[in-house]
Amino acid sequence: MTEMVSPLPQSRRLRDRLLLAGLLALVGLGLVGLAAKTGWDETLAQIGKLGFGQIVVLLGLSLVNYVFRGLRWHLLARRLGLETGLLQDMRHFLGGFAMSVTPGRVGELVRMRWLRRETGWPVERTAPLVLMDRASDLATMALLLAVGIGLGAGGVRYAGPVVIVALILAYLATRPRLLAGIVTLAYRATGLLPRLMARVRHAARSLARFSTPSVAAGALVLGAVGWLAEGYAFHLLLEWMGAGIGFWTAVTIFTFSTLAGGLTGAPGGVGGAEAAMIALLSLQGVPLEVSVPATAVIRLTTLWFAIGIGVIVFPFAERASLRGAA
Repeated sequence: MTEMVSPLPQSRRLRDRLLLAGLLALVGLGLVGLAAKTGWDETLAQIGKLGFGQIVVLLGLSLVNYVFRGLRWHLLARRLGLETGLLQDMRHFLGGFAMSVTPGRVGELVRMRWLRRETGWPVERTAPLVLMDRASDLATMALLLAVGIGLGAGGVRYAGPVVIVALILAYLATRPRLLAGIVTLAYRATGLLPRLMARVRHAARSLARFSTPSVAAGALVLGAVGWLAEGYAFHLLLEWMGAGIGFWTAVTIFTFSTLAGGLTGAPGGVGGAEAAMIALLSLQGVPLEVSVPATAVIRLTTLWFAIGIGVIVFPFAERASLRGAA
């Protein structure tokens, strides 16, 4: 029998769409304003420097990121005890990108719904998988920032506080006893939602499965390869536009901007990531006629490319999950 899943309330869907539309409009207006300020001819000339082959390279490097992070998802799923195959896990991971532009990326939790349909595991059993995936990204990006700052991104040294915050969040998100203790204290203080609190506490304790050094190291390596691929794409893009600032500086700016945008909670980090990227490039002496089109291109070939892949994979993942629930 097919599982019935209630859709989101119409008011909530409308609110999310309006929020995303508003953010996109603001970002678009900001980029257009900066392009107009620097001169449309210069901006378009920079974009015109890119050929079809170079765009393919940028997209290919982004795809490396998604594949390696998908492999990490598979590693964590197997460690959790899910008997899902590699292609099945990749379908879930890539299909979830279609929901990347929901506030806080909460729409990506659709992966847990697919897992519930196909494996019968309740949400509280699969929640540690999502939490570890996010925590691994935080830890990986924080380490890349630290390495980048140490190896040449001197102009981005004030990114240190973001590194510290990301590492603290990653640490807190992966400590089973600590999270379970926080939930217990919250319940004792409020006495609210006992069943939900019990489920969250159970999910927190399940994180112990991921605490082995081999799993943690594997997750970090796979994540690092993925994010470095996109950082390298940003480095190449700046080189092609005549604004080489060094590999590690480019990686640091890309990683910091992506992380800063994500920490704002805005859909896909829209707005915050673009603003941070343009500002940091300007601090490195990159003129606006280069930083504005470079920011627009790298966001199109990373975030929006991922969403495009997600939109393509999503209906296949949905149909496969419905067959699994039948």
